[in-house]
Parts: sequence; C-alpha cells; structure tokens
Amino acid sequence: MGASMKDIKSRIKSVESTMQITKAMELVSSSKLRRAKERAENARPFFNVLYKTVADLASEMDGSETVYSHTPKGKPSLYIIIAGDRGLAGGYNANIFRLAAEQPDFQGAKVIAIGRKAIEKYARSPEVELIAEYPGLAEQLKVATVQQITRQVLRMWQNREIGRVRILFTQFVTALTQDASILDILPLSMHPAASRASTAAIIYDPSPQTVFSSIIPQYLTGIIYGAITESYASEQGARRTAMEAATGNAEDMIQNLSLSYNRARQAAITQELTEIVSGANAAQ
Repeated sequence: MGASMKDIKSRIKSVESTMQITKAMELVSSSKLRRAKERAENARPFFNVLYKTVADLASEMDGSETVYSHTPKGKPSLYIIIAGDRGLAGGYNANIFRLAAEQPDFQGAKVIAIGRKAIEKYARSPEVELIAEYPGLAEQLKVATVQQITRQVLRMWQNREIGRVRILFTQFVTALTQDASILDILPLSMHPAASRASTAAIIYDPSPQTVFSSIIPQYLTGIIYGAITESYASEQGARRTAMEAATGNAEDMIQNLSLSYNRARQAAITQELTEIVSGANAAQ
C-alpha cells in the first residue's frame, strides 16, 4: 500500500508539472492571439480593395486573354501550404495536410511550404516536390519576404513551369473556430461584365491590360500576406483552445489522483490500526 501511495503522489507531481506548462502556453497563446487577430483584421480591407480593383479591370478587358488568365497544359500545380511552426495546436496542422491530400492534382505537385510543420511534412514526401521553405515567417511577417514568394511564383508561371497555383491556409473565424481553406490564385478568371457599371467613368492609361498586368504582383502579394495572417491567428486560437482543454484535463486528473491517494492513505491507516489491535489482543 505504501508503494502505491508513493506512485500516486509521484503521478500527481508529474501532472501538476505538466499543467503548469499547458497553462503557461495557454496564456502565451492568448497574448499572441490578440495581436494576430488585429493583424488579420487590418489586412482584410487591403485585400478587399485589391480584389475589387482586379475585378474592375477584368470587366474593362472584354474577356481579353492575358498571361495570367491562360492555363499552360500538362504542367504540375504549385501549392503554397501554410502550416504552423509548432505543434500542440489540436488539429490545426493535420486539417491543412488532410485538405491538401484530398486534392486530385496534389500528386506530383510542387510545394512552397510556409511554417516548420509544413516543411517537415513535405521535405521527404515522395508525392510532391518541395521547391521552397519559409520557417518562422508567420510570427515575424515581413512584406519583403512575401514579395519574394510572389516573384518566385510569377517567374515560374511566366516560364510556363506550372499550370495552376493554389494556396492552402486556415481561415480565422473565431478563437474557437478555424476553417482549413483552399484558394485558386492562378490562372485568373475573367468576368467581362462583372462590374462595368462601377467603372464606366474610369480611364486606364495606357490600357486596362497594361494596368491589369502591373497590378497582379501586388494582388498576389496581398492574397499571400492575408492568408498568412489568417493562418497565424488561427494557429494561436487553436493552440489556446487545445492548451485550455489540456489544463482542464490535468486539473480533473489531479482531482481523481488526490481522491485515490486519500483512499489509499485511509486504507493504510486502517490496516495499521487493525494490526495494532490484533497485536494487543494476542498479547493478552
């Protein structure tokens, strides 16, 4: 019985130590989540304006083909996959990897991995070719680095090395809800009559096609930047939720172990008293 009590006490200390770690991680994630949420919300208006501008330009082009709307045939797809730099975030990383694996054109695709977990996942994968990796980008996000990714994507597209560009990221809904999402970046879909009424008074110099082509790099940079900010906020929300649940489970476990310890201690005391009484009776 004494050994059992010792084991239980040791287990309680171990769980308490783990609970301190999960509680600290929960607090850190809560702090990071506030900043990440603000950054994601600030990025959305910029993306929306870019998206509207591209749609307006497309409406002025009368369905004209551009290098960004023409799809090269027989070329592999390029996937930009945004995952976390750390684990212990529930299903955050697994959901993105599952979504990627479900895509019919993922087999044989080229991958730009953002986040250490994405790099670890695809560095030695026989299914895809990892062509670029960006660990630690989301936490210290810089526009210059996103522009570097955009230049690489556009260079491959203009050289007709790829036939499709897709970005996989996690959409931040609330601190408790995050949705793994996929967005097609290239080729761009032209909708000639989409917003002609809103652009009737706009004159593009030298031409809508030229302005359209020149704004695409900024448009793609905005998409990638926005996807990274959304994913980072989602990662912090998922980690905070996971650590909050882990802390609660640890508290329940400590409570149950304490109850078991008290029962074992009571049983040990009862046994000692029984032995004392039995010895006293035998001595009479």
